[in-house]
Amino acid sequence: MATAELAGKHLVLGMTGGIACYKIAELTRLLTKAGATVQVAMTEAATQFITPVTMQALSGHPVYTSQWDARIDNNMPHIDLSRTAQAIVIAPASADFLAKLAHGRADDLLSTLCLARDCPLLVVPAMNRQMWANPATQRNVAQLRADGVVVLGPDSGAQACGEIGDGRMLEPQATYEAIASFFQPKCIAGRRVLVTAGPTFEPIDPVRGLTNRSSGKMGFALARAAQQAGAEVRLIAGPVSLDTPWGVVREDVETAQQMYDAVMQSAADCDVFIAVAAVADWRVDQASADKIKKTADGRVPSLAFVENPDILATVAQLPDAPYCVGFAAESSELEAHAQEKRQRKGVPLLIGNLGPQTFGRDDNEVVLVDASGTTRLARMDKNALAAALIREIARRLPDASLIS
Repeated sequence: MATAELAGKHLVLGMTGGIACYKIAELTRLLTKAGATVQVAMTEAATQFITPVTMQALSGHPVYTSQWDARIDNNMPHIDLSRTAQAIVIAPASADFLAKLAHGRADDLLSTLCLARDCPLLVVPAMNRQMWANPATQRNVAQLRADGVVVLGPDSGAQACGEIGDGRMLEPQATYEAIASFFQPKCIAGRRVLVTAGPTFEPIDPVRGLTNRSSGKMGFALARAAQQAGAEVRLIAGPVSLDTPWGVVREDVETAQQMYDAVMQSAADCDVFIAVAAVADWRVDQASADKIKKTADGRVPSLAFVENPDILATVAQLPDAPYCVGFAAESSELEAHAQEKRQRKGVPLLIGNLGPQTFGRDDNEVVLVDASGTTRLARMDKNALAAALIREIARRLPDASLIS
C-alpha cells in the first residue's frame, strides 16, 4: 500500500453497533497510515463493542458520540464535523442504521450528521445473513443506492452468530481498498482491461521445473490501478503469493500454455491488454511423468526444449485487437532492447525495466517506449507507478478524448 495514497483526505468514520466494530480499529490504522485524517463518530450502540478511548488513540482525534457535545463552539457537531470532510464512511453499518438513512431519520449524532452532510456517503454493511436478506433491508439498500450512497460489500462467510452467509462486513484491507478506489480519478472508466502477472512454471518432472524471479507485484499493482481508474479488470496470474486486488476478477495458471489459453479466451472481449507476466520462452519438450533420479554413473539428464507461444504478439495480431501494452525486463541496453521488442511484437507501447534490479522490490523505475520515442518515469513505489502508467495508457488510447 502506498503510504501517501490518501494524503490530504479528511474522512468522517461513523461506527454503528455490531461485533464488526473490532475491524474498524485496523481500518483506522490503514487509513491514517495512507495519509488520511480520520474523525470518528460513534453511536451509543457502537460504544458497547469498542471504546471511544481506543478509537481516539488510533485516529489521533477526539471521538464524538453525542449531538449535544459542547466541545464544538456552536454546539453543532452534526453540522461542523462533515463540512471539511471529503467523505463520510459508515463502518460497520447496521441494518437499523441503513433503515434510518433510507428513511431520512435523524435521532442521534451520526444519523443527523449524515442527513446534514454535503459530501459523499459510503456505507459498509455488517449484519446477520437473515437480516441482510430480509426484504426490508434489501429495499433500504436499493433506496440508498438510488440516492447516490456507495454501498461497499457485504462479504460472505462465517458470522459471529455461528451462521454462514452474506452480511459479513468486508475485511479491513478490502474496505480500505474500496475507499481508496473511490477517490481515484476514473481516467479509464468503462474499459475492459486484461492483465497478466507473475512468472510461469514449466515442469521438468513432478517436483522440478523452470521458472523466473518475477514476484507479480507490478502486474498486480497495475490490475489494482486499472480497477481504481474505473475499468473492469481481469487478472491472469502465474504462481505467486499475492492477494487479489479489490474488485478484480482473478484466474490462476501455472504454465505458459495455460496462460496463453486463458488470455485467448478473454482477449477478444477486452479493450486493453497489459502483458506484465514474465512468461517462459521455452518449455521442456517431454516432461518426465516420474521424478528424474540421479544415476550411479553420474550421468546428467539431457533436456530438449520447444518454444512457448508468444502471447503478446498473438493478441496484437488479432482482428480488432485490443490496445496492447508489453513489458520488457532486460539486464542491459534497456532502451534499445525495448524498442526492438516493441517493433517485433507489433505493439504500440512497451514498458521496459532492468529486471534483475526490480524483481521482488516494492519500487521500480521504467521507461515507456512508443513510436515517438522514449519517456522515462522516476523511481517510485509500484502502486504509485502503476497509477501513473494507467494514466499514460489512458491518454494513448485511440479514442482517449472519450475517456472521462
